[in-house]
Amino acid sequence: MQLRKPVATGTLGCLRIGIDLGGTKIEAIGLDGSREVFRKRVATPKGDYEGTLQAIKGLVEGEGSVGVGIPGNLSRATGLVKNANSTWLIGKPLKQDLEKVLGREVRIANDANCFALSEASDGAGKGAGVVFGVILGTGVGGGIVVDGKVLDGPNGIAGEWGHNPLPLAGGADLPLPECYCGRKGCVETYLSGPAMARLAGHSTAQEAVRDERAIALYEERLARALASVINVLDPDVIVLGGGMSNVARLYDKVPRLWGRYVFSDRVDTRLAPPVHGDSSGVRGAAWLWEEPP
Repeated sequence: MQLRKPVATGTLGCLRIGIDLGGTKIEAIGLDGSREVFRKRVATPKGDYEGTLQAIKGLVEGEGSVGVGIPGNLSRATGLVKNANSTWLIGKPLKQDLEKVLGREVRIANDANCFALSEASDGAGKGAGVVFGVILGTGVGGGIVVDGKVLDGPNGIAGEWGHNPLPLAGGADLPLPECYCGRKGCVETYLSGPAMARLAGHSTAQEAVRDERAIALYEERLARALASVINVLDPDVIVLGGGMSNVARLYDKVPRLWGRYVFSDRVDTRLAPPVHGDSSGVRGAAWLWEEPP
């Protein structure tokens, strides 16, 4: 099959189309330069790989480049999806299958990388040398942007802090919860939206954040986890994304707590909400075609 190679010029008729493939929703955006041409959203067909392909097909309008942010990575060894908390994607040739369904070349990147790129370009991290973008949603991920470029790494896992152990786990953190990745005690098992809901015994994270004991414990765990990032990466700014990023008190409480865990006499790293909100990931996916193929 001959694939079309769209030239993403930013002119009408050759749009940059971004897809954010999340655990609960799939969102699409069409950008003509910086102008939004369309935006659509559907529920993610959980557990249904073929349904996921068709859902994405239904969101893509007209001609244009397509970039997709996924909650995982493409293996450098096999080209198949790995490390996805949307587990029905694991081991699938997503890039090839989407190119067949859409009839054009597709670029795929980790969703946290897309989020970080968007916020570093013209969001909360604009002008910063090092930006760490955090996803606190159905899963927990991270992306690193240095001087405007995504740091991917030789294994394609740069920024995957969600699958490090929660630092200094003890007391209320025990027993270590099991993670879908096969390990125990991953940051994701404590800081994802579903983890927040379980912490307070509610059905949703939105309900759980009203529980003072639960949100205070969440903030302390987030401070520990982000302090380990600061100790290694020392970013200028950390930008939160995902559903938990909408909890306004995190931006005041967490920086007050992380100082006790950071190896410095003071911490100048900023913790910031996303300028583009829920749109950052999908905008970053569209910008995977910032340079023509």
